Amino acid sequence: MRILLFFCVVSMLFSACNTDKRLEVDTSTETVNVVSENLDQELLACKSVGDVSVFLNKRPHLLQIYFAESQTDANQLAAHLFSIIQNPDFQAFNSQLDSLIGDRKTTILNPLGEAFKQIKYHFPAFKIPKVQFISTGFTGNDLYISDSLIIIGLDYFGGPDARFRPDVFDYQLRRYQKDYIVPSIVFFESNQFNKMDPTDNSLLADMVGYGKGYAFVKQVMPNTPDNLILGYSPDNLRRTYASQRDIWAYFVSAKLLYEKVELRKKKFIEERPFTTEIGPKVPGAIARWLGWRIVNRFRAENPGITLAELMETDNAPRILQDSGYNGEPDEEE
Repeated sequence: MRILLFFCVVSMLFSACNTDKRLEVDTSTETVNVVSENLDQELLACKSVGDVSVFLNKRPHLLQIYFAESQTDANQLAAHLFSIIQNPDFQAFNSQLDSLIGDRKTTILNPLGEAFKQIKYHFPAFKIPKVQFISTGFTGNDLYISDSLIIIGLDYFGGPDARFRPDVFDYQLRRYQKDYIVPSIVFFESNQFNKMDPTDNSLLADMVGYGKGYAFVKQVMPNTPDNLILGYSPDNLRRTYASQRDIWAYFVSAKLLYEKVELRKKKFIEERPFTTEIGPKVPGAIARWLGWRIVNRFRAENPGITLAELMETDNAPRILQDSGYNGEPDEEE
């Protein structure tokens, strides 16, 4: 799966500037060991197609899950990967990535470990997944995330200064930099705790599902700016907060909350440069942002509800009703 996949003006915009004290949980005495492997270095050390085949045979999961979209067999993949790692341009790019991303323990593994401590506090049964780093010239995915394994395609996250960038739309490129790696991983790890009503196919259910996922990230990474969690640019996020009354009014007047037609839902839940139906200054995936607003208001109105209880709550209409959200900004905004 390709995740396409995210300063202090007002506290709700970038709440790293004014962290909600309720989100702070002391985990200083907790220990979490994040096991990692630098597969990119092992792959780059291969001296022949045969060496690459041995590399792949030792790790059959790579062909099954990380290279699942390549549509080639193991022998073809080995030959293709060897041609890539022998390319001087790729080798220069790989060296540049080391500089752009920096020390992996500092920029990725330590923040992941801190987030995992928080998850473990709220969900004691949480198992720490293994982390593998790899770089294949965009042959594999950007991220593979499950409850037991995380594979990070470093070649995707070099950022705007990288020699090569992934082949995605311009409005998606913003998130392909190192600062988005950990929040994206934590968001997808939230799926294993995020209960949803399988009989509710409404847009509201999707909105609240995303909102709970974003709230999960903010809870376990309280100092993370909202734009890194949501994926909007700072300007888009600022404009969206400023126009939320109009956005909510459109959803209500167009009767979108209980919309079940997939094609119509996609216009508001999936990524786009902007939401043309509402206006050119409203970013895409606006229903996800609106779902986060509803969930945040629900938590503000029900401060006794724990993160675990929030994630267990699968009744989207109840969350909306109890939130009292009506498009209005919070008092501190």
